[in-house]
Parts: sequence; structure tokens; C-alpha cells
Amino acid sequence: MICEKKEISRDEIIELCNRFGCSALTASILVRRGITNGESIQYYLENDLRYLHSPFLLSTMEDAVDRILDAKEEGEKVLVFGDRDVDGITSTTILYQCLVELGIDVKWRIPTGEDAYGLSINAVEEFAAEYGTLIITVDCGISNNQEIERANQLGIDVIVTDHHNPPEELPDAAVIVNPKMPNSGYPFPDISGCTVAYKLACALRFAKTELYKQEICLLNVRPVNEAYIIECAKIVNMTERGRLSETIVPGMVRIENTRLIPFLRGQQILVWDAPLQKKQLQKIFGNGVEFNMMDIREQVASVIPAVKNASLLRVKEMSKILHYKDGVSSELDGFCNIFITYINKKTSNPQQNKSQDLQLVALAALADIMPLQNENRILVRQGIMAINKGNIPQGILELMARLNMTGKRCSSTDLSWNLVPVLNAAGRLGQAELAVQLFLEEDKLKRDKLAEKIIELNKERRQLGNDAWTFVEKQAYESFESHKQKLVVVKDSRIHRGVCGILASNLVKVFNVPAIAITIMDGGTAVGSIRSTRGFDVTGLLAYCSELFINHGGHNFAAGFSLQEENLPELLDRLLQFAPEIELEKEKVQLPFVDAEIPHEWLNPELLNVIDSFEPYGESNPPLLFLSRNLKIIAADTMGKGERRHLKLTLDAGKNKWPGIIWGAAEKLGQEFNVGDYVNVLYQIERNLFNGTESAQMIISAIEKNR
Repeated sequence: MICEKKEISRDEIIELCNRFGCSALTASILVRRGITNGESIQYYLENDLRYLHSPFLLSTMEDAVDRILDAKEEGEKVLVFGDRDVDGITSTTILYQCLVELGIDVKWRIPTGEDAYGLSINAVEEFAAEYGTLIITVDCGISNNQEIERANQLGIDVIVTDHHNPPEELPDAAVIVNPKMPNSGYPFPDISGCTVAYKLACALRFAKTELYKQEICLLNVRPVNEAYIIECAKIVNMTERGRLSETIVPGMVRIENTRLIPFLRGQQILVWDAPLQKKQLQKIFGNGVEFNMMDIREQVASVIPAVKNASLLRVKEMSKILHYKDGVSSELDGFCNIFITYINKKTSNPQQNKSQDLQLVALAALADIMPLQNENRILVRQGIMAINKGNIPQGILELMARLNMTGKRCSSTDLSWNLVPVLNAAGRLGQAELAVQLFLEEDKLKRDKLAEKIIELNKERRQLGNDAWTFVEKQAYESFESHKQKLVVVKDSRIHRGVCGILASNLVKVFNVPAIAITIMDGGTAVGSIRSTRGFDVTGLLAYCSELFINHGGHNFAAGFSLQEENLPELLDRLLQFAPEIELEKEKVQLPFVDAEIPHEWLNPELLNVIDSFEPYGESNPPLLFLSRNLKIIAADTMGKGERRHLKLTLDAGKNKWPGIIWGAAEKLGQEFNVGDYVNVLYQIERNLFNGTESAQMIISAIEKNR
């Protein structure tokens, strides 16, 4: 069987099994995929929201929260301005609903019709005419320098929340919240714009509690040899802001000669087991030094009963988060983790519709093709779990009903291929406001009408995509040659601007080089989308042409731009000049990468549990691919509507008989193999739902007769 099966160390598998309590099969898949450190593994084995990064790790989050709270206090008018795609639609919905919940005078707006991407001068001026004073952008704004400058002139503050690459010259916004900003402080930059909006909403809800901005110091003393170690951690808004450790021999140092007083001054000091802590501090500094401290152990135990009467050493051992931390953890690490978990539970409001927010966040991550790594895994998994439990929010429910998706177990693939394109269609055809209205509309009959309209727009979008290809096919092949087979550029005023991105993606698939699709609007503006491949970062290309653009921006491998039509010939000339300099990764013959070889005795329906544990699948986390050898074909049949082009096999794996589907391979039966033959197969495992009964089946990508 021609495939790549990475050799792995048995010792490494045993180590992961022992440390994390996972199965040998799960451990072997993790090792083959290079997922071997605890911080990465936790996002595959855990699902709790506690593993998400705190919104206050974003260095400007407090500034954004304070400005919004000021707007509430002063009764200001606020505008949430989003983008036209799924990420922007969901971002707008989440933040708008949060601000309504806070009692803020807020409205929302997104680009419609032929509006350009991002904030517009027109939107700013119209909001100023309504005496608005604060605009919050979601999933856009980082490249809207001129528009934000106009807002400043009109006395409007702008908070930018975005996730696109920051330009060299940043807009003069009141606050910028973007995990891709230099020194953003955020440990994982590859989150969607909707996730940034969700983080802001979470921070605003936390700001309603008495703990917002309260400085708390956790203190712990522990003996070591002839001395004591005094450890302190400063906690603000559920994040650690500083740490201090002093090793002191009793009677050798006065407290004023340590760093403790300036570190502890003005803060509430919390300890675990106050009598023990006071006794040890007296041994260190004598009875004349008094620490004003509060014992938090009983309060934490009232919310987390498992830690009642536990020492900090035991608390550290119980901490699942520390379990995944590589390196040595201290008792203070355990104290910090249990305290933040306690605050999370104490301040959580069951009335907040986290389920709805997480479903929108999941759709945005899938739509914007975010890497399904780190916290994206938990966000998407939680959203999909909520959908599969049937707790589907308004708007999504109406669309899923029309797509025959309700009552079925949905995967990330189901949502990406079925629901996401429909939601995107509204924005692509200039009516993105319909999707926001669908999510916010309280009247069921009106939601039904909106859902029907969006479904119709998706049909129209598909036709426009087909038409666009016919307009540019000949031009694309000519462009491929003229750009030295390193770039494809097509332009045609008949291309609907809403399918430029789709067309560029299709060109990439056909030519395997970066591609640009450009259309010309009625007002004399040219709009383009660029999609890349083979490791080519488009930001350099955009920078090379930047002075020609009205605006531009996006990600490293997917971006957009607009320019005046008279600048289009110059742009095309520059692209011709730039193309020879493009460096593309060499094309490699990619052999199928096998995650594990499954022996007959392991081929049982319980494999679905392993499949589920690695969900969600998508960008940076492809579906698991297995290899099994020497399976006997005990039955075979062709299948398909009309022409029976597909093949269904039944394979004997001892105790279990497995159905296997091979798409488009009916002709192989009787030529390459037959009933009774023993075969080796490469396959994925999927659920098959038939007449209400769920079963596992193989989707076979390669098969060879075992000779």
C-alpha cells in the first residue's frame, strides 16, 4: 500500500498514556501528528471552557471595556459595525446582543449593496448626524485609516476589534483589540473576528461584577531546608499580572529589606489555610510583623467541594490544567489555577446565553478557515455540541430546518459544506443585513421569510459562480502563461463582486498558483480578491501595489482590495513585473499520511469514540486516515442513482463486519479485486444514519489486493 506511515517510539506512546490517561491508539495518533507537548494535547483531550485563554490577556481589553462602560454611564449612542461575511455577521450579532443586555443605546450596521469592505466614510458621517459618539468595529477596521480619521474629526471614538493582519500604518483609533497586533499579549493569534468579539462580550460581562479591576495577591509560604520561600502572585481580572519569590532564612532579613512590601502594598492578600501561613510568617519575621490576609479556602470549597480540607500541595496535584503544563509546577501555580476557576464559577451567570454565542463562534471559525488548533478546538467543539443537543438558536434553526440538517448529528464538515455557504451567500450578494436580521428577529414568521430569502440567494450565488468561470476561463490560461506560471489574474466586469473570492479559490485549485479575480463596479471602482497557495504570503504583493489601492487587507493567504478603475492598468502592469519574483514551494508528491494501522481486533464500533475525540476536523486538523491489512471481501455491490458508479463492500475483520464505500470505483470490482479476495485498505471512518439507526462505516480512499 503506497502511503506514509511515520515510525514512532513505543516509549513515547507509553509516556503519553501514563501521563494523560489516554488510550494507546489516541497517543499514537497524537505522536504521529507531532502533538506531543502538554499545552497542545490539552486541546484534544479536554473540552471545558476553563481551558480558553482569558480575554484580559489581550493587552488593550481593559481599555475597550472601560470606554464602553463610559458610554453606558453617559448614555452615549453606540454603533457596532461589522463585515458582510459569516465572521462579520456573527461578530455583529454577538456584540450587539451583549450591548443591548448591558442597557446601552446601540445600533448595528454592516456593508450592503455595493459598499466596500470595512467601515465607510458614509457610515461615519450618518452616525455623526444621529449624534453618535462611539463606533465599535468587529471583524474589520484595522485598515480603515481614513474612515477612522474622519470619525475623530467628527468627535466619534472608534474601538477596532479585528483579527486581520495589521498594516504598517495603524489607524488612529481610541482602542485597537487585535490578537495579531505586536505586543497584543495574546498567546494564540489565529482566532476569528467573531472570537475577538466574543472575548470582548465576556470581558464586558465580567466587568459587571465587583471583581473587575480589583487587585488581588495570592500568597503562600513553604519551608525549604533551613529557610522559607514566600511566593506571591498578583491577579487582576482573572489573569496573572506579576509574581514574586523570596527565599528567607528566619531572623536574617527584616521585611522592609525585602521586595514584599512594595509588591503587596494596596492589595487584598488571600491565603490558603491562614493559621498555617501566619505561623510560618511569624517564624520568618517575628511577632512584630502583621500581615492583613484573608483565608479563601472555605469560600473556594463552597463552590468546588473537592478541595475542602485539601492542602495547597494536594490542590496542585488535583489541578488538571497543571497536569498539561510541561515543567515543574509550584503550590502557588495550583493556588492561582484553583482561584481563577473559582472566580469563573462564581461570576458565571446562567442566564447568559453562552450556548448561542458559542454556536455563532463555531460557525465563524469554520467559515473563516481558522486553524483547528489551540482554543479554536474547544470553541468549535462546544458550538457543535450545543447544536447536536438541539439547543439551536433562532435563525440558525430556521436555516438548518430548510437544509434538512435538524435531528441529525452534525460534524464540522457538515456545517462547513452545508450551512456556512448559505450564510455567506447573503453577504456575497450584497444583502448581509438579512443574516443579522435573521439572528436578531423575535418573530418566527419573519424569521421563516428571511431564511427562505437567504436560501434563494445561495442558489443565485451558485449560478453566479458558474457564470464567472465561463467569463474568465480562456483569459485565465493566457494569464497563467504571461505571469510565468506563478500567478493568475483575471478581470471582467460581468463577475459579480460577491463571487470574486470563490472564483480566485477555484483558480488556485486549477492552476496551483496564487490567483486574483477582479471585477469593475458601476461607480468606477475595481474590487479584487486574492487567494494564495504553496507558501506564498500575499502581504508583500499587496504592499508592492499599496499606493494604488483605496483600501486593502486580510490574511497571509487570503485578502482583498479596491482601487479606482483608472489605476487598474497600472496594477496589472505591476502584477506582471512582480510575478517572476514570486517564490512558490516546490510541488511534492504527497503520499497519504496514515495516522494509525488498525489490526482486526481493534476494528470495532468503539473507533467512533476516537474519531469524535479528534473532532473538529478542518484547517490544520484533517480527518483521521487509517490503514488495515488482510481484510476479506465477503460481499460487494454497486450503488448510485441512475448510473451505478460507486461500490459498497463488506469486509470481514473477525468479530466485526465492516461496510466500506469507495466512491466512483464500480469498475474496479472484477478487475482489481473480487468477492473472496483479501485486501489492504486506506480509509476514514464516518457515521452512517439509515432509518434512524446509526452505524460506523469505512470511506475507502485506496484499496489493493493482498497478493
